[in-house]
This record gives sequence, C-alpha cells and structure tokens, in this order.
Amino acid sequence: MERVQDPGIRDWNFPRGIASVALMVGYAGEYGVPTGRMLAGTGLSEPVLRDPDAQIDAHIELTVVRNLVGELGDRPALGVEIGRRYRITTFGIFGFACVSSPTLGEAISFALRYLELSFTFSLPVAEWREGEFIAWVHDELIPADVRQFLVERDVTAMHQVMSDLLGRHLPLARAEFRFPEPDYADRIEAVTVVRPRFGQPRNLFAIDPAVLDQPLPQANQQTWAMCLAQCRELVHRRRARTGIAAEVRELLVPGGTEGFSGPPGIDSVASNLNMSTRTLRRHLDAAGTSYRALLDEVRRALAEEMLSATPLSVSDVAIRLGYAESSTFIYAFKRWTGATPAAYRRERAVRR
Repeated sequence: MERVQDPGIRDWNFPRGIASVALMVGYAGEYGVPTGRMLAGTGLSEPVLRDPDAQIDAHIELTVVRNLVGELGDRPALGVEIGRRYRITTFGIFGFACVSSPTLGEAISFALRYLELSFTFSLPVAEWREGEFIAWVHDELIPADVRQFLVERDVTAMHQVMSDLLGRHLPLARAEFRFPEPDYADRIEAVTVVRPRFGQPRNLFAIDPAVLDQPLPQANQQTWAMCLAQCRELVHRRRARTGIAAEVRELLVPGGTEGFSGPPGIDSVASNLNMSTRTLRRHLDAAGTSYRALLDEVRRALAEEMLSATPLSVSDVAIRLGYAESSTFIYAFKRWTGATPAAYRRERAVRR
C-alpha cells in the first residue's frame, strides 16, 4: 500500500540550534579559515558556538554556508565531507529521539514531523511504495549559489544518521541528483554504494523497505515517549522565541546602511509591539535573549557591512550606529569580533 508523508514544514526558513554552524566553523578551522571569517555578516560571536541553548535564524546559517563555500568551495566533494560529520549527537534531543525509536521507519516518520529541529535546507518527502521506499529531496527553494553544496550536505547527513541508527553503513537502492555529474562522483558513490545518476529531473534516494521494519539497536519505548514530549515542547518554545526576537530585530534594523543616530529604546520598541516594557523584557528573557543582546547583533551586522562596503571613517560608522564616542564603538566592535574596526577593514580589503 502506497503512503506519502510530507515534512512538518513548508520551507527551510525555520529557527535552528547553533550546532550546525559550530560544525562548519570547526571544519573550516582545520583548513586554516579563522572563525571571524566564517562568522562574517552573521552578528554571531565565537562564544555563542559553545552555547548548546543558542538558537539562530536560518538565514544566519545560510550566511555561514556561503562563507564556507567562498573559502573552501574549491575542495572536491565539500558538501559530502561536511555531511558525513553530522552524527546523531549533533542533533541533541531530536537525534536521541531517533535513536530510541522502535524502527528506522518510525524514526523517519518522527524526523519528518519534527524536521524543524534539524538543520536541513533540503526538504524530503517520504513515499512508501510496494518494494521500495523513496525520499524525494526538494531543493527548489534553496538559493542557486549554494544549492548543490546543500543538497550534497543534507543528503549525506541524512544517510549518515540512518547508518548511525542502524549501526552499519546503509547501502541505497537508488540515488539521483538534479545537478550535473561532478568530477568527484566516486566520493558520492562511496556514501550511496549504488552508482548515482546525475542530471535527473528530481533529487531522490531509495532504500529497501525491509530495512525500515528492522528494530533499532538502542530502541526504548519509554525513552522514545519522553523524547517525543521534549521535542514537542522544544518546537513550541522555539517558535515562540523566534517570533519575539525576530520582531524586535526588525524594529531595530534601520533602512539601508544609513544607520541610526540614536537606536530606538526598549520603551519605544515595546510600544510598537503593543506591550509594556516589563512584558517585553519577560518575553525576551523567556527567549533566552535581551534587548541589549539584539541591539548588539544589529549593530555588529551594520558595522561589518559599513566597514566592508563603504568608505565611511570609523568615526562616521560610530555615529551612524548611535555611539556618542568612537572609542565606545571601537571597544564594542573588538568585543564582538576580537579585532578593531580598522584591522577588520584591512583584513576584508586584503581578502577582496
């Protein structure tokens, strides 16, 4: 009997944890790419990479992906190399729920329902057919400049996790990709086992459906039920947190790169959101952030943009960010990035 299961989300623009970004930054560091270059344009600082509770917007991870491809995109099979590093432990409670699932089929169904707890940009749709299980991997919504990298990364990561769940390398029955055959096709075949087909109408991978019914080595019904409850709660909290943080950021970001001579205070932001300042503080605290932290994120992103893309002096940048004195801005910028504004600008100029 045929059955189709869509993911619980419609696009990749969902909030996510920091682990995926930390993984990519760590990989790049092994090849000499400084953390600052990997985090350029994100508003993130290095300490947040070690915060297991940190949560970011999907576009921030996308910026890190672009930085990675920009730095190391000439490495063959970069997406495959990165994808193989995504293990069960990378996904926190989401991964633990998969491990404790009764079977691989149950784990896949769970993963699709709670896909927003993953780091994927490619959206899988599962189809159970007579004699075959197919995962259609949609990439239409992924920006073209990083589409092939992310399909390679995400498909490899999905395969790696399934292999981890089974405790052995999972051979695929079929693997097809929309992008042309790359020079490193053998590296992809090392993952899929079956020879992939390229230049196809859709991305997909298929496995023997008999594998789906095999009990997982670490299946535990009680643990699974507990993990399901925690995942439901995490999704609820993440949606709520992202909502208020995103709304505050939107109110803090001025149009263009003109900056603001004086950023809106928390009272003004609260008023725009039709709530009291006390209520806003409480919501932000529940979201694991604060008005000050969000203002710092916005200021850092604007500062990096103005220092990289405009001839404005450090003093002018400071004024546009609402600082009364350049020295205050320089101190803040060094706290965010580990470099002075002048040093940051020189490094960016050398890279161009």
